[in-house]
Amino acid sequence: QVQLVESGGGLVQAGGSLRLSCAASGSFFSINTMGWYRQAPGKQRELVAGITSGGSTNYADSVKGRFTISRDNAKNTVLLQMNSLKPEDTAVYYCTARVLGLRATEYDSWGQGTQVTVSS
Repeated sequence: QVQLVESGGGLVQAGGSLRLSCAASGSFFSINTMGWYRQAPGKQRELVAGITSGGSTNYADSVKGRFTISRDNAKNTVLLQMNSLKPEDTAVYYCTARVLGLRATEYDSWGQGTQVTVSS
């Protein structure tokens, strides 16, 4: 199984920046797509950004031009650089990974979440 541990959340003023990181550990064959979702109070969880093992990225329209996702395949880590933060970015951010396990089964793993709060 894979464990995902996130860090880097916190409180920031509007216009500020934060960087989230997520490290995968455990026993697995490989990790394909990694990404970040977020869930604000009273709202559904939504995709923020994703990145494949080959480096292809996709972003939610609401964060394009402000957030940048990157990964280090050798270290099994994914980063989310968040700039020009807005109060509407306030949410719990979750790291996710599409894992190919040792028994050749594919599954999704989720982190425990990290709170990001943007004050106006």
